[in-house]
Amino acid sequence: MLRSPAWTHDELLLACALVVENDWTELREGDARVRDLSELLRSLPIHEGAVRSVPKFRSIGSVSRKTSDLASNHPDYRGVPTKGGRSDKMVIAAFIARPAEMLEAAAALRQGIGTGELYRIPEDPEELDAEGNSAVEGRLLTRWALYRERDRKLRSRKIQQARRSGQPLQCEVCSFDFGTFYGALGDGYIEVHHRTPLHISGPRETKLDDLAFLCANCHRMCHRSLSAQSWRTPDALRAEIAREP
Repeated sequence: MLRSPAWTHDELLLACALVVENDWTELREGDARVRDLSELLRSLPIHEGAVRSVPKFRSIGSVSRKTSDLASNHPDYRGVPTKGGRSDKMVIAAFIARPAEMLEAAAALRQGIGTGELYRIPEDPEELDAEGNSAVEGRLLTRWALYRERDRKLRSRKIQQARRSGQPLQCEVCSFDFGTFYGALGDGYIEVHHRTPLHISGPRETKLDDLAFLCANCHRMCHRSLSAQSWRTPDALRAEIAREP
């Protein structure tokens, strides 16, 4: 019999949010929240075909057991912890260190699932970093963010706004100007990045003032996962550069 695929960050994010809201206590199989989460996880566009090929994929029992893993591996747990895994412990540590941010990420993910938006966006090779990891917002919110930032109409409107106001089309972090460096080939080219991460702002309509101009290199660094954190603002990336010797 095929085994269920390993839990992704997105799934652990949703499960751990329930555990946190339950005062870091496991949720039993009879809890309606476990049933609802099981149904939600089975619908996510992550594990292609698992629902059909693995009968117990994210079953009520497996979801309840995962909440036990997350609750019992908390540093303050007084009993004997379940085995758990490295990913479980990373998510637990993130919720302990940044509880409000992680809960916001879980809420944004649920909202995106609820609207159906996340089911319509194709996979993106950049939703995972070079090591195959995802950050605070997980693969699905990162996928959604990248999709929105590549919206040609939105980017064009942002560029038109800048030109009307006399704002240079240069990177807000390193000041790179594609037109100056590449001439006619680079004229009018720049990438855009959300100033506030999707897991904090929520999946609301993007306004032009929400967007920052970035060169391709700085844009990639703003999204790069490091120590389970990503989505740096231009100000945060500038501070990161300033700290380097």
